[in-house]
Amino acid sequence: MDKNFLGRGWKFPIQVTYEGKIAESSYEEDIKEAILIILSTSKGERVMRPDFGCGIHDFVFASVNTATITLIEKTVREALITWEPRIELMSINIDTKEISNGKLLINIDYRIRNTNNRFNLVYPFYLKEK
Repeated sequence: MDKNFLGRGWKFPIQVTYEGKIAESSYEEDIKEAILIILSTSKGERVMRPDFGCGIHDFVFASVNTATITLIEKTVREALITWEPRIELMSINIDTKEISNGKLLINIDYRIRNTNNRFNLVYPFYLKEK
């Protein structure tokens, strides 16, 4: 099965191969890394694309309650729908079991539209410095 339509790009984080070339990611791995880039980028961080990214970084100092968790989920959903058209979100769940360590775990279940394959990604969102 030809998966070229899923895309290729630079590996994230950027790496260099033994031959001195920029390492690349392909297909499902490229999509996973694109999701991580979207979630890791604050809106306004990229000068030429100020709308790119996810607004979860606005919640770093917010008190963690049901309203905040709902807003974080909504923000993640909107960012992924806007910036990653190759996926369909199945669910987003915020896990607070590590809140005492200053960390929320954002569980993202998604399906790649063209292949119908399902994947899960857990994104750790730190509310305080590690």
